[in-house]
Formats: sequence, C-alpha cells, structure tokens
Amino acid sequence: MNIIDQLRRDEGESATCYVDHLGYFTIGVGRLIDKRRGGGLRPDEIAYLLNNDIQDRREALKKALPFFGNLSSARQGVLINMAFQLGTAGLLEFKQTLKLVEGGDWAGASKAMIDSTWARQTPARAARLAKQMETNLWQ
Repeated sequence: MNIIDQLRRDEGESATCYVDHLGYFTIGVGRLIDKRRGGGLRPDEIAYLLNNDIQDRREALKKALPFFGNLSSARQGVLINMAFQLGTAGLLEFKQTLKLVEGGDWAGASKAMIDSTWARQTPARAARLAKQMETNLWQ
C-alpha cells in the first residue's frame, strides 16, 4: 500500500466528471474542479490535455485520410481544428471538401468550407480556417 493506492481506494477514480458527496464537480481521483470551491485545472494541466487531444485528432486523421500526412502543417491544422470542433466523424462528413483537399484544390476546398452549415453556425472560425486552407498561412 502507498498513498496513490490509498487515495484511489478512498476517493475512487473516474475518467469523467462526477458530482461528489458534497455536490461539487470532481474528476480523476477526488480532484475538485468546481469553481464554487476554487477548483479547476492549472495552466500546465490544460496544456497537457490539449496536447493529448491534438495528438488524438492527428492520429485519427492519419488513419482516416491517407493524404493527411502529405499536407503542410497549416493545412493539417485546419483539419485538426475542424475535427476538434466537429469530431473526426463530423469532419469526415465534409466529403466534397476533403476530396478537394486531397486533390490540392485549395481555393475549391476553401469555398466548399464556406458553403456549409458549419460555416453558417461558426462564421468567424470557418472564415479563418478557410483562408488558412487556401493560403497555407496560419491565421
């Protein structure tokens, strides 16, 4: 027995947010994240989670899109950003856009991105990402 084993036994362990016995939002092994009690994540923890999430999206896109690895960093970034927002499955619904990306038709892909429900729902983000896709410059 050690402190890690003891705390896991006494606090429990959850990969998802739950409400503890006092009614506060908690994650992991008794980690208070409820802002009503001053809980939350430190900047280094947020960065760690973000990097993990980006890597997960990158790996999923490498598997789903054989051409993904051939794209520039900026254009990979567009697809990762969209997968972050929409989920990988949601991004994969952009069949015409992805066909244009695969073919290197950056202007066409950009236009297809703008001509979508997604762009009407999040116009500023979509405009930035469409410009990045077309120009290959981080926005």
